[in-house]
Amino acid sequence: MKTKHDIYLYDKKSLEMKRISSLWLWIPLSLLLILSLSAGLLFVSDTIIVNNEGTYAISHENHFSEELLKDYIEELNIAFPEIVFAQAKLESNNFKSRIFKENNNLFGMKKAVVRSTTASGEQYNHALYASWKESVLDYALWSCRYLSNIKTKEQYLSYLGNNYAEDSMYVKKLKTLIK
Repeated sequence: MKTKHDIYLYDKKSLEMKRISSLWLWIPLSLLLILSLSAGLLFVSDTIIVNNEGTYAISHENHFSEELLKDYIEELNIAFPEIVFAQAKLESNNFKSRIFKENNNLFGMKKAVVRSTTASGEQYNHALYASWKESVLDYALWSCRYLSNIKTKEQYLSYLGNNYAEDSMYVKKLKTLIK
């Protein structure tokens, strides 16, 4: 039986949410957290997302590399990862843009208002994320919401050109980056 005091984490092996503790575990965990924070031994870098579909824990650190990005896109099983990586590279100006550096926003995403999002706010008229991984997860949520019927790379690129980008050369630029 679920209670509001239970802790659930996503298990990558079984692809399920697993109950890992109940109320009796909160007291020692709370004491450990307080002691660790006061001693400066622990940096809290996890985000818990609770929405009407469930509770999700996202473990993240903000260290970024292109290889970590590729691995995370693969881990999330986002369709057409080479296109998604090219989008991140293009939208973030090769990972140098102000929106990426200050907002942790790899995809130039605006803050979502009609779907689930991992954005914590908005800055410079773009979604603001606690980490670059939350930006990728938000892209995955967007992709699930709007691209679930896309079957081919050409359909994906066509959708991006018609609905995602403001630049009429967007798809051509992505294709160049993919090569």
